[in-house]
Amino acid sequence: MIGLDYGTKKIGVAVGQNITRTAMGIGLIHVRQQGPEWEILDSLIKRWKPGALVIGMPFNMDGSENDMTHAVSHFIKTLEDRYALPCHTIDERLSTRAAREISRDNAELIGKKYNDKTKVDALAAQLMLESWLAN
Repeated sequence: MIGLDYGTKKIGVAVGQNITRTAMGIGLIHVRQQGPEWEILDSLIKRWKPGALVIGMPFNMDGSENDMTHAVSHFIKTLEDRYALPCHTIDERLSTRAAREISRDNAELIGKKYNDKTKVDALAAQLMLESWLAN
């Protein structure tokens, strides 16, 4: 299972498995004007051989759709066409905020200042994937 936290500049990536229902953030895929760095996602699909993809679906706090909801829907269609894998969605509201808080708390626990924002998107993907696996 691969989880993706889609953004307009970067996509957080996590891998997980059904047996332990756990996931691990593994990195980022940058998004350029022409779209995601597909070659990186291609190599991740080849390496991890997921049975499905789980993509965070962004909604407004009231549950309504927005421009990002439509962008993610288009991204999912492209993923389905490109990889022929089932694509599942999960509500991703507040996942990035939770990932930031966890990262900040972890830094404070070891006496460091929180400044590594590069891991937040992968952690958000991990949190979403673990939530999907738990259900």
